[in-house]
Amino acid sequence: MTKSELIEVIAARQGISKTRAELVVNTIFESMANALAQEEGIEIRGFGSFSIREYEPYLGRNPRTRRPVKVSAKKLPFFKVGKDLKEMVNESAAKGVPIVE
Repeated sequence: MTKSELIEVIAARQGISKTRAELVVNTIFESMANALAQEEGIEIRGFGSFSIREYEPYLGRNPRTRRPVKVSAKKLPFFKVGKDLKEMVNESAAKGVPIVE
């Protein structure tokens, strides 16, 4: 599902304009991005949690030249799936039907 498809689903289900649904989606994504940028965790019960993981610098290799390359330390967002979401996905896959109509 793309962001545009998500906006369309929200607009249709809630009976609001696509412009209003887009504002809602953008506000949620911006709020989540800001929280992660400040290294705050995000927990959505039953769905999952987002956090920041720190990675140490290391010596990698350029795949073309095979020469060593220094890879800088970095922080990346990490998602851990929640129990309820995991169960819904597994049940849906087993039955071959969508989770929610």
